[in-house]
Amino acid sequence: MFVEHIIILLMKLSKTEEELMNHLWKLNKAFMKDLLEVYPEPKPATTTVATLLKRMADKGFVAYKLFGNARQYYPLVKKKDYFSKQLNGLIKTFFNDSASQFASFFTQETDLSKEELEELRNLIDTEIKNK
Repeated sequence: MFVEHIIILLMKLSKTEEELMNHLWKLNKAFMKDLLEVYPEPKPATTTVATLLKRMADKGFVAYKLFGNARQYYPLVKKKDYFSKQLNGLIKTFFNDSASQFASFFTQETDLSKEELEELRNLIDTEIKNK
């Protein structure tokens, strides 16, 4: 667990790596053919996906098990942990490390319905009660 957090803090996925990682998070483990199947048309070349997987393995985000000549890939980092760190980095960088500035921007600049805003308030109220 400690190593995962260090990796997440030090490394970031590119947009194309994130897309592939999202597929892998959904599948939990996958061979190359499984990953290619979940991409929409036009599908990327096998060599492109192989290059992305190698880079992601080098960064410590994925690993694989060998089955003969085939590699079954699996994530080493949990989706929640990765996106939590990315969101915290965004808040730190663009909102002076202020969650309230982020919340203010988010609620004012997005097109949330009254129901969605009430749902957010309920989530916050629940978190306050649990503290």
